[in-house]
Amino acid sequence: MNRLPLEITINGEPYSLTVEPNRTLLELLRDDLDLTGAKEGCGEGVCGSCTVLLDGNPVRSCLTLALEANGSHVTTVEGLAGDGELDPLQQSFIDHGAVQCGFCTSGMLMTSKGLLLRKTHPEKKEILAALSGHTCRCTGYTKIIEAVEAVVDGPKKER
Repeated sequence: MNRLPLEITINGEPYSLTVEPNRTLLELLRDDLDLTGAKEGCGEGVCGSCTVLLDGNPVRSCLTLALEANGSHVTTVEGLAGDGELDPLQQSFIDHGAVQCGFCTSGMLMTSKGLLLRKTHPEKKEILAALSGHTCRCTGYTKIIEAVEAVVDGPKKER
């Protein structure tokens, strides 16, 4: 199969690659670039475990062809932390016990991050709607929602 050129920026780093036309973004990230945070849960875009940000918007990387991301910026869960510090959303997931087995966590984080990039103070119903396409079999979602809400509400002031 002919390989085609791909210019893409992933987690702030530019890449010039050649890929097969049928290669998914998930395969490129995991197999070619060893960015294994996005997981393949269902391979059908249903579970959300493979979610990454494509130009700031959450996409299912198992359904997105790598070539569809040509000229774009992709952020994976590995790209959330910076300067040795976790993203506030990552820290909130830890603080609220929103991480159990961890399989769905990167997708939940990326979708939540995408929501917060679009709207800094989403209401609970908007958080629920954003995460409605994700499957988690461990947490029951309550702690995940609380973690996102905590980031929206900001640090609590001491009384």
